[in-house]
Amino acid sequence: MLDMELIRKDREAVATALAKRLDPAEVNRALDEIQRLDQERRALITEIDAERQRRKAEARAYAQAKRAGTEPQVTAPEAERKQLAELESQLDEVQARLRDAMSELPNLPSDDVLPGGKEANRVVKTFGEPPAIEKVRDHVELSRALGLVDYDRGVKLGGSGFWMYTGVGARLEWALLNYFIDQHIRAGYEFLLPPHLLLDSAGFAAGQFPKFYDDVYHLDRDSAPRGQFLLPTSETAILGAYQDEILDTTTLPLKAFAYTPCYRRESAGSHSDERGTVRGHQFNKVEIFQFTLPEQADAALEEMLAHAESLVEGLGLHYQRTLLSAGDASASMRKTLDIEVWMPSTGKYKEVSSVSWAGDYQARRAAIRYREPGGKQTRFVHTLNGSALATSRLFPAILEQYQQADGSVLIPEVLRDRLGTDRLTPLR
Repeated sequence: MLDMELIRKDREAVATALAKRLDPAEVNRALDEIQRLDQERRALITEIDAERQRRKAEARAYAQAKRAGTEPQVTAPEAERKQLAELESQLDEVQARLRDAMSELPNLPSDDVLPGGKEANRVVKTFGEPPAIEKVRDHVELSRALGLVDYDRGVKLGGSGFWMYTGVGARLEWALLNYFIDQHIRAGYEFLLPPHLLLDSAGFAAGQFPKFYDDVYHLDRDSAPRGQFLLPTSETAILGAYQDEILDTTTLPLKAFAYTPCYRRESAGSHSDERGTVRGHQFNKVEIFQFTLPEQADAALEEMLAHAESLVEGLGLHYQRTLLSAGDASASMRKTLDIEVWMPSTGKYKEVSSVSWAGDYQARRAAIRYREPGGKQTRFVHTLNGSALATSRLFPAILEQYQQADGSVLIPEVLRDRLGTDRLTPLR
């Protein structure tokens, strides 16, 4: 969440930044309520501190009178305890309401992020050219002809929005994942295989809860009284693994990556550009993540972008890099750049990676800090994450961009040794 001290000191700057994402009137109402609760909280703390000091002074006076052999004045301790308990209860309630109000605020967009929605996104880089294909076949048709994906049995097993990779298709999916894993290890990232079921605290820390609570699959409270959900991205798990920790500055930047399936309640694609594996309730993804010092964050963002793009370039795919507007980026992120591959069948680009910088927003929610050597005060780390990569859109992009006139599909060179072939051919 945001820094309360920043809201106190420079509300106007906070309001201006948030207005890139939200209606200005809504922003001002939210900040009015937050500042009112903050003032009430501070007043209660002052009153409680004064009451505690008064009680300590009375206790000292009582003890001095006893030592002096004089008759000490007797107060009404039961009434005082009740009054203090009531004040502390009020403070707990106000602090909970302030925390809820603060948790609803999105992150402050970076200065170079434009206001608005998708219409304000900016393409900032293009790699390669769209392949020249005389008669384009879409990835669903190609997958069926090549025996790579069984959509019907996927629906039979899981319902709408699920599919099953088969034969060489399963091997191609696994080859992609192993290609990513090898490259991340070479780049100095630590490999993690986290649980797929996470506690609700991890969803809050990542900024997904409370706003997007209904977008994930939750276990019922009878079987998971502490609250558990299926992770929508391993970003949530990597961040959550370090909750409430103070990191050693000598370990920063701390670089980690994880492979997991991702589970989301979003509606399965029915439009032509969301058919097949492009959008569903379960898909595979490798996620890279960095915890950094504030001054390391800019370099980390550039490094992560270059690294994720090197994977797409290694596959020989045409893509573009897009700087997202404030309204189109995740509410937890200060800045997000998407890597989008070309889909010949629709003439559109589809995102296969989002590389984002959260500043200290997630670290505040997760209480992840660092302490300078020899110092006493702690500060919040900065967090960055990036898909590297999601396979469910790369898979169709490879099929479509590498399709041949005879119905076959060439295999990207970096995957040929893993598959033992340079070409996929129709079953018949």
